[in-house]
Amino acid sequence: MPFELICEIEPPTKPDLKHVRHQIGTMSKIAHGFLIPDNHIGRATVSSVAVAHEVEAMGGRGIACLNSRDRNLLGFRRDLLTAAAYGVDQFLFVYGDKPTSGNRTSDLTVRSMIEEARSFSPDFRVGAAAGLRPLPAWKRTADFLFSQVSFSVEEQLRWREEHPVEVPVYAGVMVLASERHARTLAAAIPDIALPEQLVEAVAADRMAGVEAACEQVLALRDTGAFAGVHLVPVARYRDVESRLAAALR
Repeated sequence: MPFELICEIEPPTKPDLKHVRHQIGTMSKIAHGFLIPDNHIGRATVSSVAVAHEVEAMGGRGIACLNSRDRNLLGFRRDLLTAAAYGVDQFLFVYGDKPTSGNRTSDLTVRSMIEEARSFSPDFRVGAAAGLRPLPAWKRTADFLFSQVSFSVEEQLRWREEHPVEVPVYAGVMVLASERHARTLAAAIPDIALPEQLVEAVAADRMAGVEAACEQVLALRDTGAFAGVHLVPVARYRDVESRLAAALR
């Protein structure tokens, strides 16, 4: 099996898909698939199912992220029906970040979403997110796992060895776009380890975050421990593509 690069798309917060199409067109040169977040960081965005359909229309493979935070059972069934109508059949189910407005619904859990999707269609492929900690037994029933973003190949490899699973696992890699981005990330995810040396390098040269992420992708590929990488390029997708295009051939 080839080492797969699943690139995360920055979904639009306005009813305009031009920027999404540009991301898809640029990253399709290196990406095996695209993950579309669902109201990520608690902001309303265009439906991940709709954007996944756009990916498919452009010849790519779309994975629609759906969170349990924003929907009840009826709303989730609506999303599954919509996805089936549009030919979207791959999903990542997540809990969801704290919303910036409104309240979190408690009708669904990631576990119940997996069970509901399995009942809806045996053709759906469903994935779950995995923190770098012991893996609950029910997550092992997923078709694939996206592990938490980390800036340490050693930490990712140690977790993979200590918690083996049979399903494909995609290691999380994120581009640090700026020093401010690094500080915000550290505040939002307390257990994420951000090397101070990398933060200082990004403060001095914003391209340092791109270089570090690309090096991490290649290092993870060389370990042979992962099916691929879930890459979050944020706004630096053009720079990431130009640096990885030759290296991943």
